[in-house]
Amino acid sequence: MNKKTLKLLLKLLLTGVAIYLVFRKIDMDATWQVIKKANFGYLTIAALCFVLSKALSSLRLNCLFRNLTVRLSERQNLKLYWIGMFYNLFLPGGIGGDGYKVYWLNKRFEAKVKKLLAAVLLDRVSGLAALVWLLLVIWFFVKVEWTAPWGIDLDIVAGIGLAIVPLVFAGVVRWWFPTFRRATAVTSGYSLLVQSAQLICAYFILLALGVHEQVLEYQFVFLLSSIVAVLPLTIGGVGARELVFIFSHEYMGIDKNIAVAFSLLFFLITAVVSLAGATVKMEETQEAAGNK
Repeated sequence: MNKKTLKLLLKLLLTGVAIYLVFRKIDMDATWQVIKKANFGYLTIAALCFVLSKALSSLRLNCLFRNLTVRLSERQNLKLYWIGMFYNLFLPGGIGGDGYKVYWLNKRFEAKVKKLLAAVLLDRVSGLAALVWLLLVIWFFVKVEWTAPWGIDLDIVAGIGLAIVPLVFAGVVRWWFPTFRRATAVTSGYSLLVQSAQLICAYFILLALGVHEQVLEYQFVFLLSSIVAVLPLTIGGVGARELVFIFSHEYMGIDKNIAVAFSLLFFLITAVVSLAGATVKMEETQEAAGNK
């Protein structure tokens, strides 16, 4: 058995265990009733906000590509990004989309694979930094029933984190991604817009489920679950997000059935939008080198 097959089997196992634990912790009938009563209009707005977040993500990535003199039009870049979304979600490896982008750009522009991989990796790191920073901002507006050990003041920790995250990100770019230093400010701005659009998406999913209280608590856990979903532990983050919502229920006072319904609807929106990437084709034309 090769290493890739072993990793896939391990991911499948962890995904199965996570889903099993989720189903054990919730009332499936109650969760299904919550989903059945969801407002379709609000879900449509949530889906549009999610699409906006992905369009902004594609602009961020293209900003990094341009630092490599890869002149990809925004239209072609968006198409390439959507194909990547489809591969990332529906291919078991979880990195199929990134691999396809690098392969296509290397073939089309003869750009160095190492630098293309660096651009894709920095794109993810930039998004993660913005996600953590917004999580720390929301911390000051939510109530968490958890006492830190050794009398640590979590508000102070969060405040320090707000200052440190941008500095750490700038340091990471300077030392490991020096080619992209000029794009740091722009990509950071895009990252904040991306995560803000996803928070708005989350807000409308909550409205669709009839949630009008503790909205920030749900959004806080949503960001926390997004960090966990970044880790390549389960297929497409399935099960991992839901587990975060369930375990957060004890500390945030949120309804675990609504929380899981929220997570499932967000995954459904992600899947439907990503599925559109299966219909997209990249043309081998000079348009790719334009600046449209």
